[in-house]
Amino acid sequence: MKFLKFLLVGIALGIILVKSEAVSWYRIFEMFRFEAFHMYGIIGTAIATGTILLLISKKFKLKNIEGNIMNVPDKEKGLKRYIFGGILFGLGWALSGACPGPMYILVGTGVFTMLIVILAAVLGTYVYGVIKDKLPH
Repeated sequence: MKFLKFLLVGIALGIILVKSEAVSWYRIFEMFRFEAFHMYGIIGTAIATGTILLLISKKFKLKNIEGNIMNVPDKEKGLKRYIFGGILFGLGWALSGACPGPMYILVGTGVFTMLIVILAAVLGTYVYGVIKDKLPH
């Protein structure tokens, strides 16, 4: 019962992303070819909404579900890691046609080939966990 609200929010998010075509391979392809504003509008709206909600949560010291005041830690120094990580994320997104959240939504819509992408993502995460101590962070 405790996780029911999370399940319902996830289902609502899935419906919104499908209806807004944010999980559409065609829309993602358009975005990476700079042919349409659709996805940039969705991403920009999400960034603006997140920024406003973050500022509101800081101003009013809102608490999370566990009762702790929400806090965003400072970013670590080192621009290279963010650039490299962003490039890897973008390449994976461009090659698979989906970023991590929508991969599961696409499986829910019947695109079962996304299970291969999810398996590859889990394997990549595992490999990173194994070799992360050897990487230059």
